[in-house]
Amino acid sequence: MSAALTLHELAVPLTLDELAVPLRALRLLAADFGHLPAPCTRVSTIYPNQLELSFHDTLTDFEAWREALGIAPDAVDCREQGGGCTRALSLTTDYVGAELRLVAYADVPAPATAAGRDPR
Repeated sequence: MSAALTLHELAVPLTLDELAVPLRALRLLAADFGHLPAPCTRVSTIYPNQLELSFHDTLTDFEAWREALGIAPDAVDCREQGGGCTRALSLTTDYVGAELRLVAYADVPAPATAAGRDPR
């Protein structure tokens, strides 16, 4: 049997039941880690097994979640984007059967110059 989807399968919308795995993961995260900073959350029919938690403007909240989930720092992918103006952290792990993706974005601090101005 081919793993590729047929045209008919692509045209049939998913049901909410088919998103149960990431929704269950979100429910458990809320119960177990309700004291942590609230992320932006995303469950999508495009990636029906994935739950994304995203953090904007600070990396501190991402780090709090990473530590609470017991994920090693070396599992984090760190990149810069936007011409070096934005730092992006990401990691993907399994959590109760769902693909849990944590992402964070924050401004890269402007380098100091002799005149104290941002050269950008």
